[in-house]
Amino acid sequence: MLKYLSLLLTVLLIINGCKEKSTPTIDALVTPSETKSQKRGIAFDLTSSADFAAISKGVSWWYNWRPICNSKVPPSYYLTYGMDFIPMLWGGNTSTNDMNLVKSYILAHPEIQFLLVMNEPNLTDQANRTPGQAASDWIKYEQVVGDLAAKGRTIYLVGPAMSWGTMANYPNPVVWLDAFSLAYKSANGGREPKLDFLAFHWYDYGLNAQLDALKKYNKMIWVTEMANWNSQINTYAKQALQMQEMVAVCESRTDVYRYAWFYGRGSFPDNKFTYLLTPNDGELSDLGKL
Repeated sequence: MLKYLSLLLTVLLIINGCKEKSTPTIDALVTPSETKSQKRGIAFDLTSSADFAAISKGVSWWYNWRPICNSKVPPSYYLTYGMDFIPMLWGGNTSTNDMNLVKSYILAHPEIQFLLVMNEPNLTDQANRTPGQAASDWIKYEQVVGDLAAKGRTIYLVGPAMSWGTMANYPNPVVWLDAFSLAYKSANGGREPKLDFLAFHWYDYGLNAQLDALKKYNKMIWVTEMANWNSQINTYAKQALQMQEMVAVCESRTDVYRYAWFYGRGSFPDNKFTYLLTPNDGELSDLGKL
């Protein structure tokens, strides 16, 4: 009888040990940390003092895809919350109005050092610029930097913000970048474009390998949008694990200068499980507390 009970117990232990481990709850993943990283940002149109107070505990910068910050942003955001706003010229064929707008904003904010440019040129529903078109656009970005330099400001260009795209012949960001560089040099007497930092977006597994593919350009990288939209990520707990992995990659890599999580808050329900803020003003989601 004892031999039978011993055998039964062994079988039960084996069965239990073979059961698939469930994803831990988001509360069990880590103790929420308020450690502020100078690399860490958020891709989101921040507006309220309450949201700033909540998000600035761990985040140092933000951008909203526009040349200036939202008019509702507290005017003392930099001193009060220790957060940089990074302006952006989003598309190609930039208007004179946007060029003047971003120059005026930068001149009024001495803390600004960077200008983001050209959002996902190889996606047809985003900036949608061929390498040749982008080479012409780049002259305008360089003009903005030159005009600011004439007024004593040094501004670094960050971009183009590449991703895997939908443009014919150029879905691969590396293929697009190589063609852009060639087109620019061909049109400008062999001169290299002023490209101070690369930018990159990623919404899947394998961020590290994607960044490795950009090493050939010998540029520091801003990961200006990241999250995991893979269909397997169907809970906040799974997204939290991905966030931790992606943040660890960005914090540990010396070639990543800054990175930004996408997104702050949008329409609910949050079907991608990425929001860092709840519907309540100034309240971090469980994901945002990590």
